[in-house]
Amino acid sequence: MATVYSDVRTDLTQDDPSEFVKANQLAGSLRVARGVYEASSLAANDVIEMFALPNKARIVHGYVYFDALGASTDISVGHAAYVNAAGSSVAADADEFLGETDTTSAGRADVAATLALGANTEVDIDQEEKNNEYVVTVTALNAAATGTIELVMFYVVD
Repeated sequence: MATVYSDVRTDLTQDDPSEFVKANQLAGSLRVARGVYEASSLAANDVIEMFALPNKARIVHGYVYFDALGASTDISVGHAAYVNAAGSSVAADADEFLGETDTTSAGRADVAATLALGANTEVDIDQEEKNNEYVVTVTALNAAATGTIELVMFYVVD
């Protein structure tokens, strides 16, 4: 039977000399970001900026809670455009963390629930770029929406 090692165990126990492991990989502090928006008449494709996450935050998971927003309404969770640490522009991605989700009835949906939906993404922005932030967004899709939308995301830093 073979023993294999994760990236963290390799860095700490197998490399000689051992390598630095970032706090957002081992022993970091869990933080929460929360935003609420009271929609009175969101139109289809309106974007709500919920909050900005700090550089080097590792996204763990989250939830979006919503009232019954109206017939044929959907939302998605993503991020606004930004410039990454390499200086490249990254386009907005409306469904990076949650694809189109039916909000006809009140409920909750998992955000960043899989690797394909941004779980364990590390925020990597160019801090020299003026007004550059990693803004998490909720987008209203398909129809006008009315009601409460609350987004909570957990991330690790320091």
